[in-house]
Parts: sequence; structure tokens; C-alpha cells
Amino acid sequence: MVWDEPAPIDRDQARATYLEVKRGEPGGGDVPAVAKELPGRITPYPGHVLVTMDLDTMDELSAKVLTIARAHGLVCYDPQRDLVHNVAPLGVYEGMQLHTGDGMVVHDPDLALVHDVLATLSPQNPFAALVNFGRHFLQVSPGYELEYKEGTLASTTVPDLAQVRQAFHEYATGDRSFLTRHEWA
Repeated sequence: MVWDEPAPIDRDQARATYLEVKRGEPGGGDVPAVAKELPGRITPYPGHVLVTMDLDTMDELSAKVLTIARAHGLVCYDPQRDLVHNVAPLGVYEGMQLHTGDGMVVHDPDLALVHDVLATLSPQNPFAALVNFGRHFLQVSPGYELEYKEGTLASTTVPDLAQVRQAFHEYATGDRSFLTRHEWA
């Protein structure tokens, strides 16, 4: 579902908005102009647009929906993954990509999305990575094994999700403190 928000919102706020809108009646009111551009099956709600897609094409269509929503400055909530995509704040690397083991690829992910995605590591989502193609990347897998590559590949294991989130935030914002805080092999 996509809609306009004046400021970034968290996952709980996005979920609550989605559920509230879904309880209402489709149609009526002002339908955002972006509805004409979105792929998939479109259901307009006042000020919101629900995009329904098949599981087979979900990853591809989700990426298109996110790109269109971002171009229009709209929030995008993915109820299947329970993740919210805000317009900002973004990391410092233009073109950075967030990849997950369950098939999600997001170009220029917002920092809150990166934070939330890291909590989804599981056998169904066996990794998350921030990638700056041709330069460097940071990846994590369950068990909190971090891999960093900039020239050569280095790895370390951290004890908890909080340290993974801190490393990913630092990486995304251009801070390399995570490299000196951990011992890398």
C-alpha cells in the first residue's frame, strides 16, 4: 500500500495505517494520481492505493512499486514482509542496494528499512546485505556472522542483533567504526 506521509514512520505506524485503511471501503474520495502508474491489481482507497500481486511476481512488482512510490515521495508498506519503505533518511552511497535471502532487492533503502530487515533473518531469509557494486559490501547471516569486502573478504561473528544493526548503520552512513570494533579474519 502506498500513501503520503509528512515524515518517516515506523513499521508499527505503517501496519496500523494499512489495517485501518483496509477496514474502510475502497474507492471514494481522492485517489492518488500515482495509482495509474502502479503495476499489479490496484484498489484505490481515499488517499491510499493498495497494490495486490501474485506471489510468483511479488519481488519484481514490489521493486517497481517501491521505485514509483519513492519517485512520488510516498510511503510504501509491504504487509507480506511487514516492512515499511520511507523516502528518507537514506545512506550516503547513492545506488546502494539492500538484498535479502528471501528475494527482496531495494535500491537506495532508507535506514529504518535496513534496521527492520535485519530482524527478519531466519531459515526463510538466510542473509541480508548492503551492496555498493564494484566497491564494497557488508553482509550478515543467521548466527550474526558479518562479512565485509572491500578488496579482500573479511568475516567476524558478533553476539547480538544490536551489534549487527550498529555495524549496518555505520556502513550505510559511511562510518567505518565497525571495522575497528571487531576482530576480522
